[in-house]
Amino acid sequence: MIKPIALLCLVCGVFAFFSCQETAEEAEKPNILFIMSDDHAKRAISAYGDTLMQTPHLDELAHEGVLFDRAYVTNSICGPSRAVFLTGKFSHKNGFKSNHDTFNGDQATLAKYMQKAGYATAVMGKWHLVSKPQGFDEYNILLGQGEYYNPRFVNSNEDTTKVEGYATNLITDLALDFIGRKKEEKKPFFLMLHHKAPHRNWMPEAKYLKAYTEKFYPLPETFFDDYEGREGAKGQDMRVENMYWSSDMKLPVFTKAEDPGTGGLAEANMAGAWKNMYEDLTPEQKATWDEYYEPIIKDFYEKKPKGKDLAQWMYNRYMNDYTRTVQSVDDNIGRVMDYLKENGLDKNTIVIYTSDQGFYTGEHGWYDKRFMYEPSFTTPLIVRYPEHIKAGQRTSKLVQNVDLAPTILDFVGQPVPEDMQGESLKKMLTVDPNLEWRNSIYYHYYQGGGWHHVPRHLGVRTNRYKLMYYYDIKDWELFDLDNDPNELHNLYGKEGMEETTERLKTELKNLIKKYDDDTAVLPE
Repeated sequence: MIKPIALLCLVCGVFAFFSCQETAEEAEKPNILFIMSDDHAKRAISAYGDTLMQTPHLDELAHEGVLFDRAYVTNSICGPSRAVFLTGKFSHKNGFKSNHDTFNGDQATLAKYMQKAGYATAVMGKWHLVSKPQGFDEYNILLGQGEYYNPRFVNSNEDTTKVEGYATNLITDLALDFIGRKKEEKKPFFLMLHHKAPHRNWMPEAKYLKAYTEKFYPLPETFFDDYEGREGAKGQDMRVENMYWSSDMKLPVFTKAEDPGTGGLAEANMAGAWKNMYEDLTPEQKATWDEYYEPIIKDFYEKKPKGKDLAQWMYNRYMNDYTRTVQSVDDNIGRVMDYLKENGLDKNTIVIYTSDQGFYTGEHGWYDKRFMYEPSFTTPLIVRYPEHIKAGQRTSKLVQNVDLAPTILDFVGQPVPEDMQGESLKKMLTVDPNLEWRNSIYYHYYQGGGWHHVPRHLGVRTNRYKLMYYYDIKDWELFDLDNDPNELHNLYGKEGMEETTERLKTELKNLIKKYDDDTAVLPE
């Protein structure tokens, strides 16, 4: 017969054993650091091979993991793209189809699944989904689009605080603080680190105003595109030379009447908004700002460029400001990776870097996104997980942002819900980079009118071809991406393309059926 004291010791011992087992299992779970920037063009990451700028820290991240050459979004606009990541579902299923919508936070999300899996969850930085974040133990998010300088944050206690400093640095500070606290608690974390940059209106960090001189950027070969044969592209208001002289070009234009730019929405008073942004700088920030921009402003008004000279001047201004906001993102990627390595967290942390979509850096004469054309349809994607993902890989598989939530759940050993529409990339990343994969992807842009006047459209992309349908204007576009990577020549209706067109239309209908898109509009 076991004596009571002996029985108590046995029970305690068994309890301690299983507690240790649970602690060990908890320690085995990988941390997840999901970093998303806003409007980051692939051209602005030197690992992709373009010469627009150098991004050493992102390049190092790519060198230590997998770089995706053909990662795409399902709907190229900020809020909807974020909702797709959170839910693993296309816009028509998660209900957030355009920036005019409000995200339904009551639905199942990746954050909620990660909480149930025992993770500490947080989002720091840009949210842009209107509703209050759910499924997060902590959040500290920018109000709306947020400000580059001295931004306002609202936290999970619903306190709103204005913090002096530069948004990209401050968001990283919040992220590192969260990671440090979870390390002390020995709890795995799922952290969404969301930068505002390089979103419009591209206000560089003060140190890059002090350290840089204005650079010259040659116009892209398609800058003066006339959109022949592409009706959907003709009516947009996205051309660089039509940007606002105030908030975009940083000229001292503080009333709407003085600003000749249409900027995507001619009736918007961005001159007044620019005055408020400028006046919100601290005296020290304003002094640095004026020291850099006053000579540029003086030179502009002395030369008064017109025509192609004005287009080149505005493109230079756009690119100088855009690339410098990216440079701060790259710096802070370096800060985060250094912190993980110094604290022994890098080997057991899956780091994912992406953007909510791509962006035009002068291709077709444009800035912004929305279209299914490659510069905005594609997005940067890097995944790093030492000892589980072989470093130095590069893949051209067709993947989408809808695949990221299933991938994360798969990596942490959780079942992928049946209603998630993406596919896990885990096997591709860890077992067989050459595994059989999808040959086509689906796109649907819903917003239509308002900013930039891009017609609503949907389409299919295969390894070689792209077929798009603008259902508001009833127009088709077809491109052979092998022979026309700049998408200048619409082959729809051209002799010899009949069989390819019918095959792509069938594939488009199959994808609409597969993803159950009852909002899709196609001609009978």
